[in-house]
Amino acid sequence: MQGKEEIVVGLDIGTTKICAVVGEISGDEINIVGIGTHPSIGLRKGVVVNIESTVESIKKAVEEAELMAGCEISSVYAGIAGGHITGFNSRGIVAVKSSEITELDVERVIDAARAVAIPMDREVIHVIPQQFIVDDEAGIQNPVGMAGVRLEAKIHIVTGAVTSAHNIVKCANRSGLDVCDIVLESLASGEAVLTEEEKELGAGLIDLGGGTSDLAIFCNKNIRHTFVLALGGNNLTNDLAIGLHAPLGEAEKIKKKYGTCVAKNISSEETIEVPGMGGRKPRKLPRQILGEILEPRMEEIFTLINREIYRAEMEKLISSGIVLTGGSALLSDVTEVAESVFNFPTRLGKPMGISGLVDVVNNPMYATGVGLVIYGAKNQTAKKKFRIRDKNIFNGLITRMKKWFKDVI
Repeated sequence: MQGKEEIVVGLDIGTTKICAVVGEISGDEINIVGIGTHPSIGLRKGVVVNIESTVESIKKAVEEAELMAGCEISSVYAGIAGGHITGFNSRGIVAVKSSEITELDVERVIDAARAVAIPMDREVIHVIPQQFIVDDEAGIQNPVGMAGVRLEAKIHIVTGAVTSAHNIVKCANRSGLDVCDIVLESLASGEAVLTEEEKELGAGLIDLGGGTSDLAIFCNKNIRHTFVLALGGNNLTNDLAIGLHAPLGEAEKIKKKYGTCVAKNISSEETIEVPGMGGRKPRKLPRQILGEILEPRMEEIFTLINREIYRAEMEKLISSGIVLTGGSALLSDVTEVAESVFNFPTRLGKPMGISGLVDVVNNPMYATGVGLVIYGAKNQTAKKKFRIRDKNIFNGLITRMKKWFKDVI
């Protein structure tokens, strides 16, 4: 990346795979020029549990992306997920000092909305303005230049565990990479797979990953709600391994090749071969058994997410329906199960709005990696580029927190 400002790299540090996507930015066009993936063995449910294994996986994925893109990668936009992620809405009000609203007034009102008590063990990952209210006029996206005496802001704050955010940065740093920013994975996926109409009218994005299932609700072109469920594709694989009495590795292969979420859609004559454990002979089983195992687990994941949608009173905001993405969304008939649980039209979300290696990344499993590139392209002017050294662990994070909470700390 040396001397190439137009190159943006997204690093999706997932539970099942590490994915590096290289995008070349020219004007408004994003050209995907390189991609590298490697199995991830150092994470559990989206959280780093083994630094060394994660570093090795990152290095191999980045090397593959460098080779394909023909450039040297030195900084990335890293994705973050995990059950520790929480999001909540906040609001702030300030008096307008002059006859019209300025950039300074907008900064002041966002600072006022940010001034909420955050535990010391948590890190603010995103502060996303949803809308501004000038006097009693609501739904304003950019109030600068408008006349008014009172300015109000509604924002969405996403927080995560300081240690988890620190470990992701540390892994990237040990791999020789700077981290421009840490981005919530469901927010990044939304950049890649949702249309402008869906963001405007309202849509629920569900990113079905290996360790977690992430929900993000968009409406009026802004994010309204976020939620991370610590269940994902690995739970499906584990269920298959137990139900089929097969090794985990073989259960994963069977899930990817023959997996289906609706048993009744499979002919009773179709069979699969299940390898035996401990030298036992392989067995032939009806393929329908996969649906009987996977369907209840998929329904459970969707039911828990649906319960969260109704708990947060967001069901009226997803008028255009549900979009499924992530590796586990590739399972056969998964959209049928989603529609039966949510009672909303559901589609599969693949990266769009890009050029270059479109055929390669035209897959829900690359949605987060491509989304991180799109997010990076939109936010290049506000690069943070922080590193965390072992001897000075929390300085980068604390500096950001002090900047955000200067009125409090």
